[in-house]
Amino acid sequence: MPNDPILHLLGLAKKAGKLELGEEPVGALCRARHARLVLLADNAAPNTYRRAAHFGESGNVLWLALPHSKEELGFLFGRSSVAMMALSDAGLAASLVDKLAAMDPERYGPAAAQLRVKADKMLQRQREKRQHEKNLRMGKVRQNPAPKEETDSNPPVRSKNSHSAPPTAPKPPRPGSSAPNSRTEGQRRSDHRTAPSFKPGPGGRKLSGKFRKP
Repeated sequence: MPNDPILHLLGLAKKAGKLELGEEPVGALCRARHARLVLLADNAAPNTYRRAAHFGESGNVLWLALPHSKEELGFLFGRSSVAMMALSDAGLAASLVDKLAAMDPERYGPAAAQLRVKADKMLQRQREKRQHEKNLRMGKVRQNPAPKEETDSNPPVRSKNSHSAPPTAPKPPRPGSSAPNSRTEGQRRSDHRTAPSFKPGPGGRKLSGKFRKP
């Protein structure tokens, strides 16, 4: 089938590195959640179908049987036979199933609608990612606005239990009473040490230290 659009698209996917051939590479791609569509040959063994169903369940990916034999697929890729393959690109997977649905709507129509929805979501995420990377390169990083300082317009409310008494002026001294001694204890001790000491003379009189001239 030289003009088969399905085989032509599979050949382009293989050249682009978006197609894995064989059970082991397909299983690894499904376990890594990178597979977008698992494809089987129409004459694959029942064991291969069970493996494809297991891969599809573990990788949350759709699997389909192509209207091509193992020999036709092997001839396309230069092998003796190919029974299982997987696409890792959502756009290629949706395009392939759209072509299959155009050939057999009853068999591939629901799968085409399901893959088209997934492909649209994937493309939307890729566009958002590219736009975000472009904004980072151009320095258009969204900056969060600075938080506004909260100003309290209401005056502080004084609680009932907290009463602040106004400062009281010192009371004037009573008439006839002496002013309180403001000298400190240290000053009084210093005056006591520096005060001259007099020794009593005979008869208990103080000696003034002055002598009369004869």
